[in-house]
Amino acid sequence: MDTSRNEILIGALGQEKISNKNVCIVGVGGVGGYVAHMLARAGVGKITIIDFDKVSSSNINRQLVASVDTIGKSKVEVLKKQLENINTEIIVKAIDQKLTKENILSLICEKYDIVVDAIDSVEDKVALIVFCKKNGVQIISAMGAGNRYMIPRFYLTDIYKTHDDGLAKIVRKKLREEGVDSLDVVTCEDKAVKTGEKTIGSISYFPAMCGITISAVIINKFLEGEL
Repeated sequence: MDTSRNEILIGALGQEKISNKNVCIVGVGGVGGYVAHMLARAGVGKITIIDFDKVSSSNINRQLVASVDTIGKSKVEVLKKQLENINTEIIVKAIDQKLTKENILSLICEKYDIVVDAIDSVEDKVALIVFCKKNGVQIISAMGAGNRYMIPRFYLTDIYKTHDDGLAKIVRKKLREEGVDSLDVVTCEDKAVKTGEKTIGSISYFPAMCGITISAVIINKFLEGEL
């Protein structure tokens, strides 16, 4: 991949740091798909993607894996091809499975520089966070990005400092019960809209901005030697 524009900003040494990193992304829908794309375009050398879902028509409004041609296909397989078309040197490991408390040990088995939690299910999300925290694995988690359409204002913080984020509130309570006292998360300043619907609404740019913010945090941590 041509990284010349990257290197104008971060230099050859910075680019080398990024290319030597190994990242795992769990959940590759609206948020996780953008994380994968941004890291691949930045030149990350190895990415593992984990998701059990298939592309549906309702994904098209916000997910990079979703188009008319990919409906019904495995999200991780579609994404793997996309990433390899972006960077011919990247190593992508696609795992077409649902991560759960029962199989997490077999799925998170490599030495990753960081794990990205972009899971929708609260139970599985908490299981991944607890596992990583108890095993010394660096992790960053996406909080709520649904039921919002205003101009996104995402930022990095600790989960115990979040506010106006329904998902963070639920996860925070469960992590406290598990004895987890800190967690890097990307959350939004804007309150969710009450739609009256059980299904969470979404719009193209909101999950994207969450994923892009996570990617920016990770790349900066790589460059600064924090990961």
